Amino acid sequence: MDEQSARGQGTTAGDARTPDGKGAEDWRAAIQHAMLATPFLAGLGLRFERFEPDDVVLRLAFRPELTNDGQRYHGGVVAAVMDTAGAAAAWSNHDPARGTRAATVAMTVQYVGSAAGQDLVCAARTIRRVRELIFTEIHATDPGGNPVAHGVQTYRIA
Repeated sequence: MDEQSARGQGTTAGDARTPDGKGAEDWRAAIQHAMLATPFLAGLGLRFERFEPDDVVLRLAFRPELTNDGQRYHGGVVAAVMDTAGAAAAWSNHDPARGTRAATVAMTVQYVGSAAGQDLVCAARTIRRVRELIFTEIHATDPGGNPVAHGVQTYRIA
């Protein structure tokens, strides 16, 4: 890795080549597929509506079994989708040459509403990258844009 990349400048996923020589678009497509193929996320049935560098939107189709009362999502479901959206934003503009081991370091969620009987939409954006740490902001809403929850996340990829 050159000195400029080591300082967190220069190469981003927008111009990166993966170790097998594939470009950033191939990398982003692989990340989307791999994330949604994990058993827990596959069980939730999430889908990406947008997956751009540092800007991601995920949708969870409403299912009564994910609720407390048949209408309102369990808070853990909302947090899981928000965590996934934040992680996806972190990966969406990551240079795989800088590492591929990852985990959420911290996340806070403030619940402010509900998406009663409706899909859950989570929009996440990266607000800062510092070495191995990526800071994201996540907004969960119903399809009409009414707030459900707001969160901030610290994610690590090394």
